[in-house]
Amino acid sequence: MNRFPFAASVLMALAAFALVATPASARPRAVSKILGYVTAHSHDGNGSIRAPYRNTDVGYQVRLPRGTWVYCRTSCSETLRVNTVDVWANVDNATPIGVGTLQQECGVFGCLRWERSF
Repeated sequence: MNRFPFAASVLMALAAFALVATPASARPRAVSKILGYVTAHSHDGNGSIRAPYRNTDVGYQVRLPRGTWVYCRTSCSETLRVNTVDVWANVDNATPIGVGTLQQECGVFGCLRWERSF
């Protein structure tokens, strides 16, 4: 068995991979200046909060109170509300699963609540 063709094919594959994995794909994300401010009002009477938002090449981000920038999901004000003033509002059975996630945000039509009483 000749090892030369195998070694040559491995070297060719490595060279092709080096051409594909360029340093430009590992560049930092482009971040713009602060575009404005959004205000989030609590749905459970916990007050409101105001924070700046900015644009990146991937999407909008909003800044949380301790300085962390998070990507906006439904909208920047909804993401801010869920991660700050209403973070513990919808916790069932004292489990933190789903806290501050997309599950807690309201949809495009707002927070629709279905209630029946007799």
